[in-house]
Amino acid sequence: MSGRVHRVNERGVAGSGVDESGRAHRVDRSDVRAARKRLAGRIRKTPVFHTSVAGPNGPVPVTLKLEYLQHGGTFKVRGSLNALLESPAAAEEVVIASDGDAGIAAAVATAQLGKACTVVVPESAPHTKVAAMWSHGAEVVWHGTTYAEACCHADDLATERGALLLRVDDLAAVVAGAGVVGLELEDQVRGRPPVLISVGGGGLVAGVASVLGRRQQVIGVEPVGYPVLHTALEADNAIGPCAPDASPAHRIGAVALGIARHYDIRSLLVTDDAVAAAREYLWREFRIVVESTGATALAAVHSGVYVPVPGERPVVVLCSADTELPRR
Repeated sequence: MSGRVHRVNERGVAGSGVDESGRAHRVDRSDVRAARKRLAGRIRKTPVFHTSVAGPNGPVPVTLKLEYLQHGGTFKVRGSLNALLESPAAAEEVVIASDGDAGIAAAVATAQLGKACTVVVPESAPHTKVAAMWSHGAEVVWHGTTYAEACCHADDLATERGALLLRVDDLAAVVAGAGVVGLELEDQVRGRPPVLISVGGGGLVAGVASVLGRRQQVIGVEPVGYPVLHTALEADNAIGPCAPDASPAHRIGAVALGIARHYDIRSLLVTDDAVAAAREYLWREFRIVVESTGATALAAVHSGVYVPVPGERPVVVLCSADTELPRR
């Protein structure tokens, strides 16, 4: 069966994050406030935890934002739900290409809205992530060895089925949904401490910066092996949504990059060993189970890459839970 494909996109430009003139869409505080109204009753206002963590020179006071407690274990649910609720398309099925949390988030969001969900995943997708998609009711279609191949097949599948194609790589609605984390932090944390956020595709760090602006420092933290924001800030470019071999977590989009430049977001780099140590520390000290992405921001403090000034208590966002228990 064939039919017309609906795309969740910005003003007719499918998943590009830019308008017809080629300019990136700007997300501002009013967009995030509208997203919070749209998401009311559909997402969890995740708690914060004031504590101290070990640093190279002793205990460091921090506030942990426990976003890994979000539905599906990922902040991405906020953006997926906002994009779907904002979309005028009325298709009953959603198709998305993903090799990780975006697929889980889409499955959670569509289940809430009573829509069918199909996630196209490459053969390299972690089986624990795929199992999580299944657990939330999604149909999973394996296709290709790279994300780019899965992305192209998702386009074809959506056209064939007349489904709504959800591309969350670089959508203003997704960034605005993620930015609700920033509004929550304003309610939960006194003062204006720096906020450290792991950078994958850049949606969360950009969304929070859209809320906090220059009133509060927002700092991105990335592993040295995938310094997407760091590289893009230096190279003055962004990788497109279907670049060969580039998964959504390994590129920065035009919307996020534009916001990062506008608000002078810094990018700190941490080693893989530092991320692994922070992840293990969270489990050992707090029995918190997060994946590597979820521990990356904490790794900056734990390893000493970020040293707070005296009297400062930075906010560290733990953005994603793991999909399997740690080995004992």
